[in-house]
Amino acid sequence: MAIHAMIDLETLHTTPRASVLTVGGVKFNPFDDSEPHSEFYFKLDFDNQDRDVSEDTLAWWSNQDPKAQEEAFGEDNRTPVIDFLYTLPKWMNGVDVLWGHGYGFDITILEDMLRQNKKNIPWNFWQVRDSRTLFSMCKSDPRKGIQKDLHNALADAYFQAKGVQMAYKELGLS
Repeated sequence: MAIHAMIDLETLHTTPRASVLTVGGVKFNPFDDSEPHSEFYFKLDFDNQDRDVSEDTLAWWSNQDPKAQEEAFGEDNRTPVIDFLYTLPKWMNGVDVLWGHGYGFDITILEDMLRQNKKNIPWNFWQVRDSRTLFSMCKSDPRKGIQKDLHNALADAYFQAKGVQMAYKELGLS
């Protein structure tokens, strides 16, 4: 059985050099409706990242649900970036396919962060998939009826993984 993983980021910019607030990930089987598993979640120390912050993105965050803002910006339980980057390759062990939601966002930002910190990228370019493109092939976005806790990286990763499962079923992928 192939092991798929979904990673989601909450950031302070939309470019590859974006500062990262939180990272969430789950592993899952896209060929059935089993629950995603092996989750991880990190609230990164963003003060020392030396990465980009956008005024437009900060303004966008100011209009989000206060619960999402507190989770993304709260000071408690922050992890140094280097500690997260040490854990990521271990979590990726055995993953066959890595998903992000949108070309050039989650995975591209992580790759840039890994390069910035002189770390190897723990996946190959051919393992990366884009759930936004997959969802666009469905009658409607499969997450719309089930997703909650918007802009929480772990919740978003979970619901995007469930959406991939639903899309595979709708599209007859096996």
